Amino acid sequence: MNKILFGLFVLVAFVIFSGCLKSKAPGCSFTEINRKAPDSQVTQVRDYLDGKGLITDDLKLDSSSGVYYIVESPGTTVSPDVCSVITFRYKGTFTNDQVFDQSMSTPVVYTLGELIVGWQKGLKFIKGGGGKIRLFIPWSLGYGESEVRNQNTGEVLIPAKSILIFELILDAVQ
Repeated sequence: MNKILFGLFVLVAFVIFSGCLKSKAPGCSFTEINRKAPDSQVTQVRDYLDGKGLITDDLKLDSSSGVYYIVESPGTTVSPDVCSVITFRYKGTFTNDQVFDQSMSTPVVYTLGELIVGWQKGLKFIKGGGGKIRLFIPWSLGYGESEVRNQNTGEVLIPAKSILIFELILDAVQ
């Protein structure tokens, strides 16, 4: 009788515990990355923001990552997670206002887990259906100490240790 009660207890405990686990989409191999930029990099970003006059009530800091952000429109549907397939438009600039990449007129589609950590951390603050955000990303949550080069020409597109600024519009989250 004690073995049956113990077995029943183990089964109930397993069911309760498994219900507390966050399920992942079938076939999703991405997991949330818990990475925080060093304080020195967060300070670099804050100094940039201060110099541009962007330290306002709208500016927020995700203290778990070190990404600064401004939500310009919250969106209307759901927020993405790393396994979400997202449709978005974006413009990326450096701190000198030079645009290094953009797709504002033509939406692109990716799984959020495929993108840089700064996006994974920042996009959770908006929803699909038109959420719009500006992200100010310390270099360790962007491309880090690696240069991003044009595969055909070898030209450096994004220098190592670049603070990245993105304007993003989240059109859809699946």
